[in-house]
Amino acid sequence: MIMESKRLVIIVLIVAFLLLIPLIAMQFTGEVNWTLSDFIVAGVLLLGTGLMLDLVMKKVKKTPVRITFIMIILVILLVIWAELAVGIF
Repeated sequence: MIMESKRLVIIVLIVAFLLLIPLIAMQFTGEVNWTLSDFIVAGVLLLGTGLMLDLVMKKVKKTPVRITFIMIILVILLVIWAELAVGIF
């Protein structure tokens, strides 16, 4: 139980750190212009991806299958992120 909450804390800290990057960049340049909704959407995407990856790591035992699921999750994240950023579709 303690290990599960520790993993959750690590995932949340990584998401927070990643969201700090555009927040700090906004202080120094006008090139980065995120709104509150941008931070919320990015946070939900990153947190959801982190939790799904954690679920795959816990439930899937065979390494090739685990790698396949991880790659699929990351590709889905990147496609959604690109669509939201520039509208590739």
